[in-house]
Amino acid sequence: MALITSHALNGSDGTHAGGIPVRLVTSNAPYTPLIETHMDEGGRLSQEVDPTKINAELSFDLIFRTGPYWATRMVSDRSLRINEEIVIRFRMPNPEGHYHMPIILNPNSYSIWISGE
Repeated sequence: MALITSHALNGSDGTHAGGIPVRLVTSNAPYTPLIETHMDEGGRLSQEVDPTKINAELSFDLIFRTGPYWATRMVSDRSLRINEEIVIRFRMPNPEGHYHMPIILNPNSYSIWISGE
């Protein structure tokens, strides 16, 4: 099994960004969903992917739906909340690998890095 992990931090106040909806899909048509879940309350994600569903030639999109997260934290000023989704496009050359994609998010920016084995 491949392992997809992440840890999301709110860069505005330093807290864990929990409850964010997350999807993993193939980035090539027909855009097959492989994971549909939420970050836990500690802002963490840990999901296994069946190696038979991984093609090393394809790209995958890990999509964080951040709009609802910010909507609960910035109710007073919607104009400051522009970032609705964060999409990380990556490859999984090893169908048994571990792919870790931590993210620091803000209402209008984000920072990511990817480590894989």
